[in-house]
Amino acid sequence: MELDRRPAVIDCDLHNELPSLETLFPYLPDYWCDYIRESAFVGPDANDYPRGAAITARPDYRPGDGRPPGSDLSLLQSQVLDVWPVEVGILTCVYQVSAVHNEDLAASLATAINTWQAEHWLAREPRLRASIVVPSQNPELAAREIDRWGSHPGFVQVLLPVRSAMPYGKRHFDPIYAAAVRHDLVVGIHYGGAPGNPPTPVGWPSTFLEEYAGMAQVFQSQVISLVIEGVFDRFPPLRVALIEAGFTWLPSLMWRLDKEWKGLRHNTPWVKRPPSAYMREHMRWTLQPLDAPPDPAAMAQILEQMESDELLMFATDYPHWHFDRPEEAIPAGLPEPLYAKIMSENARRFYRL
Repeated sequence: MELDRRPAVIDCDLHNELPSLETLFPYLPDYWCDYIRESAFVGPDANDYPRGAAITARPDYRPGDGRPPGSDLSLLQSQVLDVWPVEVGILTCVYQVSAVHNEDLAASLATAINTWQAEHWLAREPRLRASIVVPSQNPELAAREIDRWGSHPGFVQVLLPVRSAMPYGKRHFDPIYAAAVRHDLVVGIHYGGAPGNPPTPVGWPSTFLEEYAGMAQVFQSQVISLVIEGVFDRFPPLRVALIEAGFTWLPSLMWRLDKEWKGLRHNTPWVKRPPSAYMREHMRWTLQPLDAPPDPAAMAQILEQMESDELLMFATDYPHWHFDRPEEAIPAGLPEPLYAKIMSENARRFYRL
């Protein structure tokens, strides 16, 4: 894979997959290892990317020893870090501990996963940064996990699944935001999750296609909740990244929220500015999967409607298979300053890299 231009590249979505649940045994207390063996616990039930689906991984991204795609550091280095080339890559381990009903086990699994990330990924590859996995179903336990790793220079983000038991604007989640602000970390909201409720407002879909395409609706619901419930008024320094969310829906959502806010803002006096202003100041969106046509004119029009060229951050979403060639990942022919912002500079500022 050859790039026409070689500015600095910051990849904001690299999946480091856990090879197996047994990988965590050295990092778990003995009683949890015994519990897992005795109860036949096999891990969280969140099949966000089914292993048989073509979009899950390109054939050459799959390790030959049976481990899942994204579990091999050497492959990530040779297939992404060295190819683009990547200055900084942000790991997004989406092992969904938030789907584990035993909250104490979920918290121990999160600590084990973060220790594994620090030892097996961050310590071995200086270009990598990581996301803190937290038991978001219990915000107090999640905040403890953030405090445990918040001072580690390799962790730059707290990771939450976009599907949750309740909207993220609820004060229930404030301990997570307070801890993220305390440690100057981004909160990354990522595609997927398995909280037990349907992924649509009207019940369960029948196919993976419906769930996959419909996840954009879930992201929009979380954006509305965060802004209108006043999270950014309660935590003015908070930064939120929307990962694998798409972004072409953003201009219409901004317009609609601003319009309705003008007529209904007496219901939410804490929202002191148009909702779109909060989005532009506090939120960013990763590029993959690209839901815009690979055309510079179309991209320019979308950015013009957003009224900002600082909202998008480059991502490959490795090992998920969204493109084969660079021009499919980001439209060729973009103005050089805009290209540089998307490829690295927006993320550099947002993540304080």
